[in-house]
Amino acid sequence: MNAARSLHELITIALGEARDVVTLRRCTQAVCRATGVTGTPLVRLTTVVSEAGEHLLGTQDLTAELCLEESDAVAVAVRFRWREERRPSDALLAAAARLLDATRLEPVTDNGRHELVLCQRAPAPAGPVRELAADVRERLAGTDTAADLIDALRTQNRQLLAALEESERQHEELQRLNAELEETNAGVMALYSELTSELQATNSGVVALYAELEDKTRQLEVAHESKTRFWANVSHELRSPVNSVISLARLLLDAGADPLSDEQRQQVALVQASGSTLLALVDELLDVAKAESGRLEPHPVDTDLRSLLHQLRGTLRGTAQPGVALHIPDESQWGPLLTDEVMLTRILRNVLSNALKFTTEGSVTLTVTEVDGDSGPRFVFRVQDTGVGIPADELDRVFEEFYQVRGPHQRGRAGTGLGLPYARRLTQLLGGSLTLGSEVGVGTTVVVDIPALSARPMPEATAEPAATVEPAPAAPAYDSRAESAGAGPGLAAPDVPLTERGGPPEPSPHAAVNSVVVVDDDETFVAGFRTLLTAYAGSVTVVTDSALAVGTVERERPDIVFLDLNMPGTDGYEVSRLLAANPATARVPVVVLTALEPADVDRTRLAQVRLVLNKSRLTSAGLAAAVRQTALRPPQSFAIDSPAPPRTEERR
Repeated sequence: MNAARSLHELITIALGEARDVVTLRRCTQAVCRATGVTGTPLVRLTTVVSEAGEHLLGTQDLTAELCLEESDAVAVAVRFRWREERRPSDALLAAAARLLDATRLEPVTDNGRHELVLCQRAPAPAGPVRELAADVRERLAGTDTAADLIDALRTQNRQLLAALEESERQHEELQRLNAELEETNAGVMALYSELTSELQATNSGVVALYAELEDKTRQLEVAHESKTRFWANVSHELRSPVNSVISLARLLLDAGADPLSDEQRQQVALVQASGSTLLALVDELLDVAKAESGRLEPHPVDTDLRSLLHQLRGTLRGTAQPGVALHIPDESQWGPLLTDEVMLTRILRNVLSNALKFTTEGSVTLTVTEVDGDSGPRFVFRVQDTGVGIPADELDRVFEEFYQVRGPHQRGRAGTGLGLPYARRLTQLLGGSLTLGSEVGVGTTVVVDIPALSARPMPEATAEPAATVEPAPAAPAYDSRAESAGAGPGLAAPDVPLTERGGPPEPSPHAAVNSVVVVDDDETFVAGFRTLLTAYAGSVTVVTDSALAVGTVERERPDIVFLDLNMPGTDGYEVSRLLAANPATARVPVVVLTALEPADVDRTRLAQVRLVLNKSRLTSAGLAAAVRQTALRPPQSFAIDSPAPPRTEERR
């Protein structure tokens, strides 16, 4: 409201005593309602106006003018004017500045009058502001808003006196009534005095409370944003070393590696399984951070429920304690299910894992039921266990992040306290609900209710016309041998010295390409990846500084460039763009290697990339297929965007 202001006066009230402040408050409320200012803005303006009126009461020629200010917006304004040298308190001015849209302490005018203006923005009127002002004035004139209870009683007194003059016969009765009315007047005056004192105390408390609540709200918002950024940053930083651990274990377990003893193979498998578990936890932390920031979105696909449950059965059977039976249905007569398969798998895995963790005897049973709801068919997943149970006073707290029910049952059962909160958050993203019931010593029942047919997402736009896009080969298949050995998906990365340019002394006789360039700042990953490449490439050049990538590719003219996305300085997206823009490197095939999940890859910026491969899911056989397919692909099919890997839960 910094443009030139037009004023439309509504009413002016002289403030000489406390009841005049009450009249001002009522008039302010009436003007606010007439102009569409309601709720919290109305309470704020009337509260500050009352506080200012009480503070300035007693100054010479004190008046309060109610008006509409018209500039770049319309506002309800209350203008206090007085002659005496008296300045409102700093506390009042600070509170008014926080609670109202505008607060102005005008300079002293030529006639020596001081002026304090308090403004609250109003909704834009349907017609001219002058018509709105006329309507408000008419409303004020047609009601008794400006009159207080004392004025009403005086009116009654005048009417009684007129009745005395009209009829002598009622003289004594009127005197009695007049005495009663004067007694009532005294009571009303006492009531006004009491209410005024209470109103002053309430106004001061409300102003202070509003200020404190707004400060606390801002602090909570800052703390929440900081926590979400911390989770996301730490989780991203953890992915690289965890991927290296999984990759090293995979290399040691690979069929082409040096043979291991049974005990060594078992130990390496345990390392890989632990790394995969840690990677799954990191992914859950990332998903929680994405969900809180509104960046985690479901991607519904046609879901094979029988296959999903079969996978859960195989994954979780080994986690059950001795004497505990795990029952998961194996049927095929379910109706269609269109949902985010990864999210549903994680929900059920978390709930079942939690049940198995705290069940020492008896059973954990999953039942699946199809029901017809008001909004369409739904699937209800019910997990019932015979475990330790949860106390009634802690049923709500188990859905707080990082909270764990304390007790002897926790010994030897480490956890983060994220399982149930994470499962409920994912269920809500799928449009469903997760509820829990439990009894100590009897067991716990968790019910997950989701729609059977979620909305299918719109297809992603490609960078090139559809006619020029050739389907890319599917992502390498998951290595079932690593799974059977207890290992999770990953790519080998042994700890060997890294040089600026290296490769085997002699090209491999089975090499699919002569020269390869790898651009990646993760030296541990690159070391293991280069070892794998020696089986398929005659020469491997490593670039750990992305700023040198284009020059190296232009000099080496390789058959393939393997490019990481997350690098300091020039990231992989920019390197890909620079390679495509340089005539000397534009026709060199580029394959992206990244630890990011498919949903986090901006494919619109990778139009010139042949394939997008996930580091944690790449196997030796998959790498060989990618090298052969990329090397054999003709140059005219350059503009390819790799499809996302299948939306199935591969982490163990």
